[in-house]
Amino acid sequence: MAGRAAATLAGMDWKRNANDGRDGTGNRRQGRGFPWIRASLFVAVCSLAVLLFTPLAGKIKRGLKEILAPKPVVLTADEEDIRRQVEARLRSEFEQDLERQLEELRQAMAAEATTTEDSPAPAPAASPALGSVRDVRQLRSGIPFRTEIEVLEGGIASVERVDPDSYTATYRLELRVPAPAKTIDQLETSNPQLSKILPGLPGLLETGEVSPWFFKLYENKTTRIRRDAHSLNEVLTKHNLYDCETILHLQAANGRRVFFLQAEMDVVSDGSDGDRLPTMPDEIVNSTHYQPFTSYGWPKRTRTPNPMLAGWERRIGNAQKELADPATTVDRKTWLRDRIEYLKRGVADLKGRSFLIAEYDPFIVIPMNLLTVANEPFAPRAGDYAAVIYGDQIYPCIVGDAGPTFKVGEASLRMAREINSRSSPYSRPVSDLKVSYVVFPNSREERREPPDFAKWRERCLELINEIGGLGEGFELHEWEDLLAPKPEPEPAAESEPAEVPEPAAVEAAARPAE
Repeated sequence: MAGRAAATLAGMDWKRNANDGRDGTGNRRQGRGFPWIRASLFVAVCSLAVLLFTPLAGKIKRGLKEILAPKPVVLTADEEDIRRQVEARLRSEFEQDLERQLEELRQAMAAEATTTEDSPAPAPAASPALGSVRDVRQLRSGIPFRTEIEVLEGGIASVERVDPDSYTATYRLELRVPAPAKTIDQLETSNPQLSKILPGLPGLLETGEVSPWFFKLYENKTTRIRRDAHSLNEVLTKHNLYDCETILHLQAANGRRVFFLQAEMDVVSDGSDGDRLPTMPDEIVNSTHYQPFTSYGWPKRTRTPNPMLAGWERRIGNAQKELADPATTVDRKTWLRDRIEYLKRGVADLKGRSFLIAEYDPFIVIPMNLLTVANEPFAPRAGDYAAVIYGDQIYPCIVGDAGPTFKVGEASLRMAREINSRSSPYSRPVSDLKVSYVVFPNSREERREPPDFAKWRERCLELINEIGGLGEGFELHEWEDLLAPKPEPEPAAESEPAEVPEPAAVEAAARPAE
């Protein structure tokens, strides 16, 4: 290799000298003396060629590889929990949407099949009706939809089909981005008792600031609406567009930070834990939509299997059988391989970890981009303590799950049913913006453990006291642990047999007093 490099450089010098001492313009060049630069380059190339065959070259190559190679992305335990939960939720939503579209297709085909050939055909019109037709109706998303269709007379079809202006549509969607509530008067339009429940809140609002996450939330909403509207997809509902009254960053004089959110309340029904709930209904175990994970999880403590494990392992087996079927298409096999890998990761999680159970544990949901943002002192984290205020009730809980980036105001089914007994996964407990979520950033415990409602209540009260305490006459709700083992009833004590009175005594007691 060194010989080839030397020959190359020698050839370059020969070509330069072959110009008979003239430059590119034909003028004779002046002598420049010894070519130090070219000689130095020649020595460097030769030295590099020799180094490539020495042990030092291996070290150099390894060092360059370490410097230039992309660094692997290492997720923290919290981010891994959120990734798991978000992946499961997105897959469930995709599969639900696919099933819905297939059902609509089946219904359309069934309706078409019921049309008989004996149905009388409508009489043909002499010519299509011309003019404008206007209509206003409310879409399923709650948006008033105004339409105007104008039919005009045109030329022959072969001309009109190539004219870009012969068949056009204009779609204009208008919305107003709301302003955040910032004063106690604005907040008390939703709950007039807020300042009575939290006497320190008005003072906190004086120095508080609107969270940048309020504006980010509505940016995410409008971005999503723009994307869906451009492709004529179903856009975000009006209800879900205006689901947040405000997000505030508050800080007490002692340094205690508060993430304050005013919103509605939707319901989540995720989670599973074989240690505390070893059996679940078959419709949940066999459901492809129920998510057994939450963002807050901890290592399993017993060998009792997670009740969702059987359903997930069964799905792996079904997918593997379909993958081995020669009739399965290539695209379907690609999807099946991806699904099997996803299910296997889920099975490993279910075998080694436990999670909150929305039906039994009180917790709230925070958008995932907030739970994972770095270097944000007011951002909540999974496990942080929180208090939910509705009416005159205060419910202690924790941040337990991650939700979409364009939506706020979600809580577990247990919390929802405590507020409104008619709540279900399909029925929210509070539709108005009357729920206050008071979250205490950086308050979570260092070690994740199963729910301890008494400890949660005690810790939440301590944190509330740091921002002014509860008002007179108000108390934190006490949660009953519905999964705690019930104490065995004590056997009744054996009583001594009652003394039987003598017949004479009975007769004397029956005589009337004289």
